[in-house]
Amino acid sequence: MIPIELPPINCTWLYDMTDDTGILQHAKSSIGDRREGYTTDDNARALLATLRYHELQDGEKNLGLVRTYLGFLLYVQKKDGRLHNLIGYDHSFFDEKSSDDSIGRVLWACGYSQDTSIPEDVRMAAIEIFDRSLIWALDSSSPRAQALTILGLYHYAKAFPEDENPQLNVIHLADRLCELFRQTSTPTWQWFEPYITYANPRLPHALFRAYQVTGRKDYLRIAERTLKFLAANDIVKGTYQPVGNQSWYKKGGKKALYDQQPLEASCMVEAASIAYQVTGKKMYSKMAWTAFAWYLGKNSNGVMVYNPVTGGTYDGISARGLNQNQGAEAGLSYLLARLEMEVLSKHESQNSLR
Repeated sequence: MIPIELPPINCTWLYDMTDDTGILQHAKSSIGDRREGYTTDDNARALLATLRYHELQDGEKNLGLVRTYLGFLLYVQKKDGRLHNLIGYDHSFFDEKSSDDSIGRVLWACGYSQDTSIPEDVRMAAIEIFDRSLIWALDSSSPRAQALTILGLYHYAKAFPEDENPQLNVIHLADRLCELFRQTSTPTWQWFEPYITYANPRLPHALFRAYQVTGRKDYLRIAERTLKFLAANDIVKGTYQPVGNQSWYKKGGKKALYDQQPLEASCMVEAASIAYQVTGKKMYSKMAWTAFAWYLGKNSNGVMVYNPVTGGTYDGISARGLNQNQGAEAGLSYLLARLEMEVLSKHESQNSLR
């Protein structure tokens, strides 16, 4: 384990960025920028984060936030189950429909809600959203939408063990991810696509969950191979350096170092933590601690990405330094990572007593 002290969980920023509609997308410094409105992506992340906080910290006071974010998702869902993603401050829609990845994020949050102790009326609203949107994700060709949907189905399957449909849907999606891996991977490129872009650890993360649902060893093997491949590329001399979004990382090319995004560190923390919980292998817990340390200054620039004063998180690291804005994606990425570190720490303590 990397010897770093976990900061106290601070939700002040979350309240500051949330109004009675939902969480604002962007910020100027730490101030929510109402001109930019809201996104379904961010409100799905916020719903997941507040649900997790409720379960881990007995956060009854956060139930109001859960209802706000869930109400936002109900508002943006269309009759056919698809969703708008870009919403103005005046509640107008800026797009006709959301991306498949957005649907996957909504399914993860709403699926997770079924595996919690929140009031039944809240869970009923969430399951209505889930059931209406699932069909679009099952038919999606986006690997990340498939992965995010598996994460939601994992919790749905836990909540309703008598229902065989969640497991069948997990198999449908996990088989498609595995087929992508078999088509693309080589001995030196253990990945699902011929490029590495954003939210990369979500893909092995989903296969670890698929293994937990089904017991299929091929899911576990590919999950481990791909997570190790990512870590080998992203952890340099003990420092987490995720692929930058300037030009990503194409097979046979050179990995972009900047701009590094808080989302990527969060995805690695969550994937590596689940890998440790599934396998018990300490190398995965070390990966999670290394990725989390990125927020606290152990990164290529040696800068604090998490702001302990506001509770927010800077939007990324560029070659010039920090992006000084503290928007929703960055802050929610940190919060989800910090909550996962709480779970990981408990599992490490339990394993040390065995």
